[in-house]
Amino acid sequence: MKLLSEVQISVHNRVLIAAPSGELDHFQSERLRAQIDAAYEKSSCKHIVFDMAGVSFMDSSGVGLVIGRYKKAAISGGKLIVCNMSESVSRLFSLSGMGKIIQEADSVGAALDILGVGGTL
Repeated sequence: MKLLSEVQISVHNRVLIAAPSGELDHFQSERLRAQIDAAYEKSSCKHIVFDMAGVSFMDSSGVGLVIGRYKKAAISGGKLIVCNMSESVSRLFSLSGMGKIIQEADSVGAALDILGVGGTL
């Protein structure tokens, strides 16, 4: 049985927080991309934080999802930070080279602190 992905999206101090859960494969990544992009474009957000705590599996399509949102944030003068990665997702993050361009944090709170917009969620 395939676990469908969902994404919880919230905004904190002009930071879009996307918390996907489930599997980030080709089909699911495309669906989540549309949801995240729509929320980002409707908001006045500059930065994006991906909270990966609920991600059970990620393939190259998930990598593409994150890289695409990184580029979108960069065009807006913002940053993208990824946090709460499982060991397997973290390994893919490193092997794909994303770790060289995208910053990682231990938690959403730590990511918000890095962005200078810390506070309670």
